[in-house]
Amino acid sequence: MTRRIPIGIKTSPQSVDWPTLEAAWARIGETDVFDSVWMNDHLTDVSREQHGPSFEALTAMAALAHRVPGKWLGHGVLSATFRHPAVLAKSATVLDHATGGRFIVGLGAGWHEGEHRPYAIPMPDMPERFDRFESAVHVLRALWSDPAARPPGVTRPDPYYPLVEATNEPAPLTPGGPPLWLGGQKRRGIALAAAVADGWLLPAVLPAASGPGRPSDLAYFSERRDAILVALEAAGRDPADFDIAAQVPTGTSPEHRRRAVDQAHEAVRRGATTVILGMPARLGAAGVDDVVRDIAMPLRDLIGA
Repeated sequence: MTRRIPIGIKTSPQSVDWPTLEAAWARIGETDVFDSVWMNDHLTDVSREQHGPSFEALTAMAALAHRVPGKWLGHGVLSATFRHPAVLAKSATVLDHATGGRFIVGLGAGWHEGEHRPYAIPMPDMPERFDRFESAVHVLRALWSDPAARPPGVTRPDPYYPLVEATNEPAPLTPGGPPLWLGGQKRRGIALAAAVADGWLLPAVLPAASGPGRPSDLAYFSERRDAILVALEAAGRDPADFDIAAQVPTGTSPEHRRRAVDQAHEAVRRGATTVILGMPARLGAAGVDDVVRDIAMPLRDLIGA
């Protein structure tokens, strides 16, 4: 049986006013072509070295969730440096309940120095930053476990985030917690995703330096996907139970959108099990209409219902 490929849309909350962002989500909620809705997680405008407007992502998603009933929600990806994992576990539990079990926790190690240094948010060098990220992942799993649903809770020694008789009450609606998708691309990140996660997101199949509408780095996507498959086999896991997401920027022009269809279709041919179409949120409801007409509907016709 052929696996159905979900199509998502990503409207990240940078450089946009709230009415425009909300109007975009309201329009997304009116169309059936999108299975999921996403945003990134930045404290400033990530297109700049420092500063710039950005709504905080977890709060923004919670406020907008009612606009897209029945769709999956997720972040691509939350920064593990911004929140203590116990707080993130609790926040994710709220969204798991609020969405009826349709919230995906996308998580990465964090990378943008310009949104850490001004706020004195620690961003250690690698490998310590990855060590902390790995610990955070295990804390999430521990606090979403059945033993954490009631006293005495869970105890987990850890150099960064130890737990001592910690509970997460009420427990997540989803047994074992929301699906967890990780964003690591190198050896340790891929091994961690294959061992404990439900999915993996490449930040984008289009290099940031290339600009919208230029050829995507799909060879890199294929390389990393192959590495994931090898790691899943080593972990004794079935790839059919694991999601691999390709993110495709849609740009701002008809030409960009035509190329995005080709890029997204090629990503599916190369093994993506989910496609996420990234739209500048400032384009609002009209931008959603353009993505639906010029990309999502043609792509659905190409990859099948």
